[in-house]
Amino acid sequence: MTPPADPHHGLDVLAAGRPLGKGRAVVVLVHGRNASPTNIMDLVPRLDREDITWFAPAAVGRTWYPLSFMAPRDQNEPFLTSALEALSRVVSSATAAGVARDRIVLLGFSQGACLATEFTLRSPGSVGGLVAFSGGLVGPPGTTWPAPPAQPSLSAFFGCSDVDVHVPWSRVAESAAVFERAGALVDLRQYPGMGHLVSNDEIAAARIVIDKAMADR
Repeated sequence: MTPPADPHHGLDVLAAGRPLGKGRAVVVLVHGRNASPTNIMDLVPRLDREDITWFAPAAVGRTWYPLSFMAPRDQNEPFLTSALEALSRVVSSATAAGVARDRIVLLGFSQGACLATEFTLRSPGSVGGLVAFSGGLVGPPGTTWPAPPAQPSLSAFFGCSDVDVHVPWSRVAESAAVFERAGALVDLRQYPGMGHLVSNDEIAAARIVIDKAMADR
């Protein structure tokens, strides 16, 4: 059966915190494979930040795209493009409400981190912060990324274990290097033996990215 052209269209976006346009920043939380917006919202108490509008979009069937993020891109279509468009709709809703782009942060875990990273590269200047917990850019081994447009105002955090069974450390480091070439402020941290989870140190690093988005201008 052929999937619809935009399979993620029309799904709910879970919201929490301040009403849109009333907080100091917007954080878009992107869940992982076989998860849900409710799962990724569990990070909100750990992040422990007030005056934030939190959004968590939903993926159809709880998965943004069917195969590994290291598979050839065309094998993950049309789901990958639809997932990127779903993030674009959330970001656009924030800017339409008057939220400055540098006050928007994308934060994802695993498959959600890969999606958030890919969106940020493809849509330069669309957000002010990126937090990738165990994720990196999408594409098969050997992918090379052209010189990206300058993103000097972007703050990005990449954190991952050296033994993550889903996400090779080499891809995380490659992804961080792409954003460094774009002039972004990048924080890259490897966690020996950690596995596939979000550590307290990663939460602390994410707070730094969010605090920058919240800062007085």
